[in-house]
Amino acid sequence: MTSIELQEAGLTFRVRQQGRTTLKDLLLRGMFRGSANPWIEINALKGINLHVREGERIGLMGHNGAGKSTLLKVMAGIYPVTSGEVNVQGHVHSMLDIGVGIEPDANGWDNILFRCLVQGDTPAQAREKAAAIASFSELGEALNRPVKAYSSGMSVRLLFSIATSIEPEILLLDEILGAGDAGFQEKAQRRMMDLIDRARILIIASHDPNTLSRLCTRVLWMDHGSVVMEDKPHIIIPAYEEFMKKSFQAAA
Repeated sequence: MTSIELQEAGLTFRVRQQGRTTLKDLLLRGMFRGSANPWIEINALKGINLHVREGERIGLMGHNGAGKSTLLKVMAGIYPVTSGEVNVQGHVHSMLDIGVGIEPDANGWDNILFRCLVQGDTPAQAREKAAAIASFSELGEALNRPVKAYSSGMSVRLLFSIATSIEPEILLLDEILGAGDAGFQEKAQRRMMDLIDRARILIIASHDPNTLSRLCTRVLWMDHGSVVMEDKPHIIIPAYEEFMKKSFQAAA
């Protein structure tokens, strides 16, 4: 059984207050104890408690910087928490940065194999998938050329075709992916919906209330790294929209 459980999960980043620090600055700060601390701590996530069972579809909503993408990266294992616990049962497929593993100097065929390995496939599985990925991309002979020679639309087609060639157990999405021109876009949307339907667990961050209402069984409203409310979409979405409306009115 697939599941995700977070108990009081927190994540703190330690960053420099200024963009660049010289060796001289560091030595002087070590010599003079009264010098200002060059580091600040940013609490990206604070005390997140979440239990997701197999079959659930969870939406994350909130303004930019609320912590949605950071929470997805914690569940994906990209960021280790600095407090609390994270327990994930099942294989995670995160479609957060579909360009990871792409080599511009290699051709399309080689990049299909490289990216499949990054996604967790064995070499044999990657080779078995290659023809189907190539067919879906509709790139034809262009797959024999280096990816750096592709147009942006061709690159997106290739990346999307590879990224969606998975059998998802736990699927993490930061918005619904689309790709290519109008004809390919329709095909891409069908592929995304099929992928979502097959996932045992879906966690999706989105600014689109219609997407969350249509896809999710539960929604978390996040703000400044914390969960404000958690409930069914028809309860959370109107509450969030009303809050945002009042915030805009107060700022006007």
